Amino acid sequence: MGTVISQVTTVDVELRINATTRQLALDPRTTLLDALREHLDLTGTKKGCDHGQCGACTVHVNGRRVLSCLTLAVAAQGKDITTIEGVADGDQLHPMQQAFLDHDGFQCGYCTSGQIMSALALLREPCGASDDEVRECMSGNLCRCGAYSNIIAAIQDVRATHAHEA
Repeated sequence: MGTVISQVTTVDVELRINATTRQLALDPRTTLLDALREHLDLTGTKKGCDHGQCGACTVHVNGRRVLSCLTLAVAAQGKDITTIEGVADGDQLHPMQQAFLDHDGFQCGYCTSGQIMSALALLREPCGASDDEVRECMSGNLCRCGAYSNIIAAIQDVRATHAHEA
């Protein structure tokens, strides 16, 4: 049997993350999630299922929520990427982050960054006013601990008091 030679090629990728441009040399198959976590040490975005089913990896690309585990890093080149690390203004939490704290919208915390990123996107998307409609708009984000009612309360609080800050 012949020897199989594995040749790894890289591509230069320029990513604009949280208003900072970063240059990376990546395997072209690298997901945005792996680029964030493994190459840029932005570990707030979580790897849950790695199949696009749990929402823990949610980030914003050009203001829209995206599952970073299903997005190739090269596909995000030239776009504005926001991770959970880019949501707060220095030490000042975003109102959605504060609402999650105020309403106990987390337990173990693993899903929290994805939940917050989806909740922020929801503020800009057409979503009805009822709890059921918000729940439907958040259905792509799973919480193993079952903090759903608290998550909905946090979102509704921000929708009522800070919707203009989306």
